[in-house]
Amino acid sequence: MHSLVFLCAQKVVSHHSTVHGALEFIPKELYPVLFKAAFMDKRTLVLQDLVQTWPFPVLSFQKLLRQCQHCDRALLQEKPNKLCVQTVILGVVAYLNEALEDRLCSQSKRQRLQVLDMTGLQDDGIDQGPESMSLWSRTVTLAKACIDVSKHQSKCTKRTSKRRKGPYSSSVTLPLPQPVSVEVHVDLFVNSTSYGVLKDALQNNANSVLRLKCRDFRAEELPIASTVGLLEFLDPTGVRQVDLRFNNLGLSGLRVILPHMAKFTNLVSLKLPYSNIDVRRLSAGMEGSLHYFATQLSRLSCLKELNLGSSRLSGKLRQLLGDLQGPLESLELAFCYLLPNDLSYLSQSLHTPTLKKLDLSGNNLSDSLLQPFQRLLEEASSSLLHLDIMECRLMDIHLESLLPALCRCSRLRYLGVFGNPLSTRGLKSLLQKTMGLLYLQLVIYPYPVDCYSENLPWPPTSSNLLNGSVDEEKFSRVSAELQQMLLSASKADTVWTTNLCRHNTLDYFNL
Repeated sequence: MHSLVFLCAQKVVSHHSTVHGALEFIPKELYPVLFKAAFMDKRTLVLQDLVQTWPFPVLSFQKLLRQCQHCDRALLQEKPNKLCVQTVILGVVAYLNEALEDRLCSQSKRQRLQVLDMTGLQDDGIDQGPESMSLWSRTVTLAKACIDVSKHQSKCTKRTSKRRKGPYSSSVTLPLPQPVSVEVHVDLFVNSTSYGVLKDALQNNANSVLRLKCRDFRAEELPIASTVGLLEFLDPTGVRQVDLRFNNLGLSGLRVILPHMAKFTNLVSLKLPYSNIDVRRLSAGMEGSLHYFATQLSRLSCLKELNLGSSRLSGKLRQLLGDLQGPLESLELAFCYLLPNDLSYLSQSLHTPTLKKLDLSGNNLSDSLLQPFQRLLEEASSSLLHLDIMECRLMDIHLESLLPALCRCSRLRYLGVFGNPLSTRGLKSLLQKTMGLLYLQLVIYPYPVDCYSENLPWPPTSSNLLNGSVDEEKFSRVSAELQQMLLSASKADTVWTTNLCRHNTLDYFNL
């Protein structure tokens, strides 16, 4: 239920003319709740006025839109409304343009807004409706705003230089007005389509009054030179995560890019999925590249999350992870063609006792990897919160042998077993025996093999399971039985689903 203060704020922001005329009389303490009400009700005219006259040095989306005492909705967890986000950006641009004009007239107003923090807005990459604004769109909109402000700044600078000379003597100059600027803390997502506009914005970043400070940087399908160029423009102190995917880098490309990561002294997360690395048939020269890659990884002193998904790393895990300066907390090795000695190394490494997130999806855990994986689970049981073992060819008999180790993971919140050939009986056993995991909130499970319309080849491949036809009536009965088991055990809050979309919202930084 909304508080009385929030309900009053909603009433106030519903009348733009009233707010616009009364802004100078509104106590600054009311600005946050008015901002929330205007954002929630899409009162864009009021929203722009509030931003343009924001009385505090920081305007943070995370602090303003998360669950609070005034509002029962956590707006930060919803899709950001495109018009509202654009309005906030326009408000900052208007504020800076006005400040630049004030400088031109030598008016000395005290700067108010200094930081716009847009990090933390939800973007899972799916279900983007016409009213929502994706991370890619926010990146482009901000880049264009920076370019527009930079152009206006340049015009004002030229006009200022003319006015600074005294009217009667070229030796007399007027005092230089105090500088004004706003730093935008933001996550950036760039691909080949948006590369040009982001590059133009970042090139002028150091001298612009509207500056981008990137927290999480994501690039897809960019050439090596373009990726390196953008990395060089980023403020090295602000970058927390670098995510380079679908860039077909290979070891030779990573050899070029990795040295540019060392300047990011606060880099916690490095994601390099789909980088086209294959260590199974290395030439002598490529062995050197692999060693160089491992050396560059070891220079990242704050690294806690590493994603090397869809790289063929067979037998090389010790070489890649053995020299890291500190233990990892999140390790994603999906579809990496791992060997038993890789998991044996990992179970004995400094990383395992601190692992919060582990993704081994797509590795065949049903054969020679089963026992090493069981030992790995035992060693990680005290810290593990998130476990992905999708498409690992695990049948009932394999899962049964893993359950004792799995049930020791007392802090586990998420389990992904989708794409494994499990039966209804196997799923019920899994549900029953994980009842003791008190923090388990989400399980993504596969369609049971006995719910398929046609006979599956045995053992079925992931492709057979993904492309096979499911008997919806049979599956509905099984799903209802699983839900009844949860209700009977007072576990109604635990979600068991086959919906992979729930998986996309999970993130290491939210664990």
